[in-house]
Amino acid sequence: MSNLIASEKVMKNYLSALLTEDEPVVVEVIPEQQKQQLNALLSQAVVTETAAPVVSKATADTDLLATLKAKFSAAEAAQTLQQRDIPVAERLVPASVEKPTETVIVEKDYRQGRFQALFFDIAGLKVAVPLKELGGIHQMGAVSSLFGKPAWYKGVMLYRDQKISLVDTARWVMPEKYDENLQQKLNYQYVIMLGTSSWGLCCEALVNTYILEQDDVKWREAEGKRPWMAGLIKKHMCVLLDVDAMIDLLNRGLDISA
Repeated sequence: MSNLIASEKVMKNYLSALLTEDEPVVVEVIPEQQKQQLNALLSQAVVTETAAPVVSKATADTDLLATLKAKFSAAEAAQTLQQRDIPVAERLVPASVEKPTETVIVEKDYRQGRFQALFFDIAGLKVAVPLKELGGIHQMGAVSSLFGKPAWYKGVMLYRDQKISLVDTARWVMPEKYDENLQQKLNYQYVIMLGTSSWGLCCEALVNTYILEQDDVKWREAEGKRPWMAGLIKKHMCVLLDVDAMIDLLNRGLDISA
């Protein structure tokens, strides 16, 4: 029991350090012994297969997927009613009268009050994405590989008329732990779509959706390394993704080290 508590403490300290790594004081606080404990813990998390839940995993995933698809269908129907044609007067406005593009920092919707997040599993590690920035969930299908792409680029999957660019999420998130052994153990089942982009994250299982309070998250406040992290969900000890920042990194061919 004491070893488990110590391991959880090391993991919590590590994830917290990710948010403030740019501050020299925090980096110096982590001793070599804790780094060794962390490496052992991460190695264990990757190699150890996830224990089967009491409820059938396939049934739980199917129910969760059906619920989320129903929510997206309702949202798409509402959006269709709001669409309208652009009036001719707007189309004829000369380009010269357009105002210069200004960089505007828009606060995320989920930074106000309660919000929902979808938790999913990758090689034993949990990752979360705000439900409002979730573009959809698909089951894994046939994948076509492409040459000249980064190692984490798994390939292209067709869904209806959409070409989805798949990310080998385990390789993207923890490249230092990705080896042949991990690659053989991975069993991607679902694709988590990022916003309105064509990027999809491969995951092994859908964990659940949770309602979170603002205080449940240690938010990333400063710019610097790891812009893909919106914050750390303290209770679950997992990273909350900043979808827009991650899309930007993927578009530029960058991984977690950016």
